[in-house]
Amino acid sequence: MSEYFRKLIKRDPPPAANIRFRCAKLHRVTDAAGNSKDSEYNTIYDVLKSRGWKETDVDTEWHIFWCDKDWIHSAFDKMHLDPHQHVNHFLNHQELTRKDLLVKNMKRMRRQCEKDGRPADASKYNICPVTFVLPQEYSMFVEEFKKWTGSTWIMKPIGRSQGSGIFLINKLAQTQQWKPRQDWNPSQPKTEDEEAGVEAYIAQKYVESPLLIGGKKFDMRLYVCVTSYHPLTVYMHRGGFCRFSMTRYSSDKNDLNDLGSHLTNVAVQKHSGKAAYKRTGAKWDVHNLKSYLLTTAGCPSGMDTSYIQRETQKWLTPEIHQSPWV
Repeated sequence: MSEYFRKLIKRDPPPAANIRFRCAKLHRVTDAAGNSKDSEYNTIYDVLKSRGWKETDVDTEWHIFWCDKDWIHSAFDKMHLDPHQHVNHFLNHQELTRKDLLVKNMKRMRRQCEKDGRPADASKYNICPVTFVLPQEYSMFVEEFKKWTGSTWIMKPIGRSQGSGIFLINKLAQTQQWKPRQDWNPSQPKTEDEEAGVEAYIAQKYVESPLLIGGKKFDMRLYVCVTSYHPLTVYMHRGGFCRFSMTRYSSDKNDLNDLGSHLTNVAVQKHSGKAAYKRTGAKWDVHNLKSYLLTTAGCPSGMDTSYIQRETQKWLTPEIHQSPWV
């Protein structure tokens, strides 16, 4: 249609033109000298703009606010959201997204199901490796550690991401920094390190015989949108992807420091220098995984190709449901 006729025809603006959004500046840019520059928007901002939505700086006049967690904690309880307004966090989202709180809630729900006489439901929450929070549960960790002589444990900081701070251990001496002082005296002044406090970690018994593809570890990254907890409303994306390590897995105790073979985090694998990473990004589409499993293992009798999807949905619902009201 020519521009002349476009001017003659009156059309209502597309619905997207009426949607207003705000987007937090979610990361800072650091130059080569290590200086922190102004914050910049991330990919989410580009996606919102590409849909034809209009950005606004007004505090309350928006439909979607892609906010950071600090805003949720400081402002969410102080304002009223209209039915058409949506944010990307629940208030207590850390009950699921922080490692120590996730484990705590899974244990709590398992105990509750056992108390109510529902063993089948309790088994759904028995999916985490043996886990302890350090330094709070150091004594229990030591007791369990000694039951598994020579076993490997993985240490993870509770509040970090992208593989930062993770390491593997097989000796109790490697956890001395979380060991409580035996000669503690309340009248004795604390050292600077004690005043600062040791960073909280979780210690998990390492899965030493994982499922491998091509001799390499992988995990699945799936996307779920929870729009309500009362009633529980969950949407699961049919897509997703698998993340791979770029180094063949080895259970050799001498290779515990080779995180490239033990972790699948992209932030770790991008430093591998492997040509395969440049070609694939260390990722597979989830459909490629399904094709691989069907080719190598086949489809068991009575099951169809949607079996993995259905079983994943069954597992996700209990995990989301165990979070305290958010």
